[in-house]
Amino acid sequence: MQVTSPLRLARAAAFTAVCLGLGVLAHLFGGGAVAPDALALGLPGVFAAALPLSGRERTLRSILPLLAVLQVALHVLFALSSPLSPAPLSPAPALGVVAGHPHAGPGLGMLIAHGWAVVLTSLWLARGEAALWALLRRLAVRLTRIARDPAPPVRTPPASPHPAEPRVPRSVAPRHCVTRRGPPRLLLPSR
Repeated sequence: MQVTSPLRLARAAAFTAVCLGLGVLAHLFGGGAVAPDALALGLPGVFAAALPLSGRERTLRSILPLLAVLQVALHVLFALSSPLSPAPLSPAPALGVVAGHPHAGPGLGMLIAHGWAVVLTSLWLARGEAALWALLRRLAVRLTRIARDPAPPVRTPPASPHPAEPRVPRSVAPRHCVTRRGPPRLLLPSR
């Protein structure tokens, strides 16, 4: 049994949450209904599709087709699990109605909603992938530098040449003060 790293699991879980969440929102905005059992089936399906691809950095070229396929699969799953609607009165099926399922064949609104979900999600995930891998590369460089030079030398101040001598007491008046109060001093001639 192969052990999967926590990073791969986290990336696959993030992909699943974004893909399933936006797929549900797109399906609802497109006029469809989403049953809870469809979500229960879609969650492990999307996770299973994302986990093998989470081993290395993915670009927009690899994310976009995967999302498109998963959005189609989620749409079909949601459409087939939604309650059946009554058959249309006319003999020809209405736009988006296939074999009694109102949203099995996507209508224009449903196509637009899922298309926007695919494009926006893939752009968002591609940017996230680029940011994550840039951060991991920087972290690897930093850890490599730390491993090469684990601790910088500790600089100690040089020892005083006369540590046993007592310190000269300081004057109470600060050195930078000029005291000019009082009578002028007499200048005595030097001898």
